Amino acid sequence: MEQGTTASPQPANAGTGTGSPLRVLSLDGGGAKGFYTLGVLKEIEGMVQCPLYKRFDLVFGTSTGAIIASLIALGFQIDEIHELYKKHVPTVMAERSAHARTAALSKLAREVFGDRTFEDVKTAVGIVATKWVIERPMIFKGSVAQAHGRKGTFTPGFGVTIADAVEASCSAYPFFERKVITTSTGDKVELIDGGYCANNPTLYAIADATVALGRDPKDIRVINIGVGVYPEPKPSLAIWFVKKYLLSVQLLQKTLEINTQSMDQLRALLFKDVPTIRISDTFEQPEMATDLMEHNLDKLNLLRQRGRESFASRETELRAFLN
Repeated sequence: MEQGTTASPQPANAGTGTGSPLRVLSLDGGGAKGFYTLGVLKEIEGMVQCPLYKRFDLVFGTSTGAIIASLIALGFQIDEIHELYKKHVPTVMAERSAHARTAALSKLAREVFGDRTFEDVKTAVGIVATKWVIERPMIFKGSVAQAHGRKGTFTPGFGVTIADAVEASCSAYPFFERKVITTSTGDKVELIDGGYCANNPTLYAIADATVALGRDPKDIRVINIGVGVYPEPKPSLAIWFVKKYLLSVQLLQKTLEINTQSMDQLRALLFKDVPTIRISDTFEQPEMATDLMEHNLDKLNLLRQRGRESFASRETELRAFLN
């Protein structure tokens, strides 16, 4: 794994000593369905009664999860993130071409993150993207403590802004154009959506916790939040290009969901001794039909409501993890 010479905030419970568990928050990709994630997180934040960066030592995210994870690591509260999502996400997803979506995504990233860098985060973070040419993950991190090697040349986030890293993580090619970044060493790297290598980034987060930070698996607590699973929407117009577009979106969703489930199965097999709560319920009602390109704000609000309801069935377990 790649990881992006300065000191940045380290996990509060980093290191091999005993003490409080190292708490990890891992957020799946899923485009506009991140509204579901925000619903779950709103209830978790209400339970702990503080901004989530104060309760989690390590926050990983892919794609829409990368946006949310980065904002949490910067100190934003969930209502603030929700307002940003309501303002920007429908605008991005309503665009009709990859070029227009990419321009709207870039505008979102610049307006939301400005010129903030990975040196500005308040807790350890990992943002997952995929290298287009050599087909390997590229993970943007804020703390040298998370490095798996090459610590002497570590630069937070490879020297790029959080806006550039998040845009790369969200660039679901071919629905978005590929993102080119320039690292602090002058390397130009072409990136696409992190979901192609780890739509569920939990394995990478656990690798940081156990290998880089040296924590015993039993001393780690992982909360992994997905975006929910929904019926596929039906085309509103019986036009061939509408059907072709929907089929392409469904193929992308299927690819990301297979990746998500595979990563979770591997996590359960390889790290069964790491206590983990996964929240990503399945909804079968026809009215819940949606996909990652959803831009109807009423439907997105419904996803957020479902996320808040999903919290309820795990509340007791979550309270034990976090309190």
